[in-house]
Amino acid sequence: MKTTAKHNERIAVMTFASVYPHYLLKIEKKGRSEAELLKIIEWLTGFTQTQIRFMIEEEINFDVFFERAELHPNAALIRGVICGYSIEEIQNPLTRKVRYLDKLVDELAKGKSLDKILR
Repeated sequence: MKTTAKHNERIAVMTFASVYPHYLLKIEKKGRSEAELLKIIEWLTGFTQTQIRFMIEEEINFDVFFERAELHPNAALIRGVICGYSIEEIQNPLTRKVRYLDKLVDELAKGKSLDKILR
């Protein structure tokens, strides 16, 4: 699926800090912990918890966030539909990476075990 240039730009300038509370609320409603959320973010990006906190405090946008990240080699195994987009069909690399993160958060909220989420 092709995303529009406007959609991709909107994602690029969105701050990680603006989205993180939504991720946290989503998983906590389902009985999951912030520690688990941090673990999946660390797995995907290679960031430590300290680095993640820094990204939040500095209000780093997703473009810079994923530019600094060392994406896990198995990230490409993340498949499925998130926000109406099939991840494997997203052509814009940054948008795909953000959707990887969205999908992992969604899987955590749906009760999947960390072993299965962290492919």
